[in-house]
Amino acid sequence: MSAMRNGLLENKVVVISGVGPALGTTLARRCAEAGADLVLAARTVERLEDVAKQITDLGRRAVAIGTDITDDAQVTNLVERSLEAYGKVDVLINNAFRVPSMKPLANTTFEHIREAIELTVLGALRLTQGFTPALAGSGGSVVNVNSMVIRHSQAKYGAYKMAKSALLAMSQSLATELGEQGIRVNSVAPGYIWGDTLKSYFNHQAGKYGTTVDEIYKATAAASDLKRLPTEDEVASAILFMASDLSSGITGQTLDVNCGEYKA
Repeated sequence: MSAMRNGLLENKVVVISGVGPALGTTLARRCAEAGADLVLAARTVERLEDVAKQITDLGRRAVAIGTDITDDAQVTNLVERSLEAYGKVDVLINNAFRVPSMKPLANTTFEHIREAIELTVLGALRLTQGFTPALAGSGGSVVNVNSMVIRHSQAKYGAYKMAKSALLAMSQSLATELGEQGIRVNSVAPGYIWGDTLKSYFNHQAGKYGTTVDEIYKATAAASDLKRLPTEDEVASAILFMASDLSSGITGQTLDVNCGEYKA
């Protein structure tokens, strides 16, 4: 049964931050197929307008609002325009992401660490604070997109893990604080996500090391139980579940989507 037919998010208003060319776009499409109307937020307005057209082509409404979530005034504008457009908000998906430094902590500047935390953690907190009154009114849901980096301590992932671990702790605290208002706060933690972005990276690595994308894929997936990597649609399905009423009794939890690579 397709998401369109089962209407997981029928007539709900979903705000998605970090609508980029990969998971953010897939999420927007899947939410629309599940019956939702969308508010699309990111710094690159041109991309947002393209995704908004995809949503309207599916028969749902979409509002594209250029937003830097590290800026208080722009977040206030996002909240106000979202409510002007729809009169309510049911779901907030914090998906904003920036490629981490991938350097040992000894070689990572404090400025870079601050930037990572400002976007990943404080950006999500700004949005959650801003939309709290609307989410309380609708008995809504917040889904924070985390990462499997919280499950391991591989070299060079230090700054990234610091930011995502803080996001996880914040999500758990918000679940406690907002629960009395009927707002659920959960996290989804993907591993490598198989899509165009990862394919491009593997292609770069293949050229660098004189191998093939297929060999890099197999080596990367070898650590997982299913011997493959989750797709953007599979990660989106987990997020839709946490956003929907199917998870109405779940809050403060983290759903890992990694084809069995790590065990929580």
